[in-house]
Amino acid sequence: MRNRRLGLGLAAAALLLVAARHPSASINILTHDQSDHSPHRLQAAVDTGLFAVSLLITWTTRSIA
Repeated sequence: MRNRRLGLGLAAAALLLVAARHPSASINILTHDQSDHSPHRLQAAVDTGLFAVSLLITWTTRSIA
């Protein structure tokens, strides 16, 4: 019974710690040419309340002239 209480107490403390810090990840992949004023862009974000992830990808397409 003591192990169960200790486990529940540790789980509650871990949940409070995660909720207080709200961890998030930001991932940027920039592969566009800096002279390109309008690069192609893909952007997405997910926020679950416990954590957040943001993703940004940019690229330049080469046109054949």
